[in-house]
Order: sequence, then C-alpha cells, then structure tokens
Amino acid sequence: MLHANKGAAGPLDGRGLRIGIVQARFNEDITNALAEACLAELHRLGVADDAIDHRTVPGALEVPVALQALAARGGYDALIALGCIIRGETYHFELVANESGAGVSRVALDHRLPVANAILTTENVEQAVARQTDKGRDAAQVAVEMATLLGSVRSAAR
Repeated sequence: MLHANKGAAGPLDGRGLRIGIVQARFNEDITNALAEACLAELHRLGVADDAIDHRTVPGALEVPVALQALAARGGYDALIALGCIIRGETYHFELVANESGAGVSRVALDHRLPVANAILTTENVEQAVARQTDKGRDAAQVAVEMATLLGSVRSAAR
C-alpha cells in the first residue's frame, strides 16, 4: 500500500540498540536498495555502525533460517528481513512468499524478538522499485520502535 497512513510513532531513538539484518541476494538490485535505505535510516535513528550485523543469503527462503541463527545466538534487540519476490508464471511465487513470511513470523514469535519484515512481494519489477526505498526505511523504523517497546515491557516486568 503505497502512501498508506501509517500513524505516528513519535520520536525514535536507536542509540544503544543492536540490530541484525538478513538480506536476500535474489533480485539484488532491489535488495541492495532496500539495504541502503534501511542502513541509512538506522544511522539516522542513532544505531551505531558497530551495532549492526548485516548478513546476506541466496534468497527469501533462506532468510528465516539465518534470522533464526542470529536470534539463537542472542545479543540483538531486533532483526530485519530484506528480500524481494516478484511474481513469475508459476506457483513458485506463492510458495516463496508464503513460506518466507511464515518463517520470519515464526522466528519473531519463537524468540520473542522483533523482526521487521521487508521482504517485498510484488507483481513486477516496477512495483518493487517503487517500494524499495520506503520499505527499507520502514523496516529500520519498525525495528527500532519494536525494540524500544519490548525493551520497556521487559524492564517493567522486572
């Protein structure tokens, strides 16, 4: 949904947060643009360079297992999934989109760790290009907002 009313989160502060990013290389022009926008926004929000762990994997189906490995290792306040799945002529699009999305959600729920999902699912390259910058930036904002929220909830529970 391009130009959706996302609501206002208030000021976001990423200082002191550790963020893991897993980027699929498939459709690399798009995923590189997603990563550039995401990293620029994380820096703008105060996340230090040395607090960002950026990994790449072959495609969207490999993103969840890499996220799971990072989550199991620990030490992250949030994770970010970056990828791009463009519809083709076969059922493969639905399989990859559904399975990667379910895997990303499973990591978040199993590890009680925010995972911002910016794996684009589009009909064509033009739609992906139109979304790559905004969705990369959005992923960074979601990661920082949710890390901050879960951090405050965990602190209040102690």
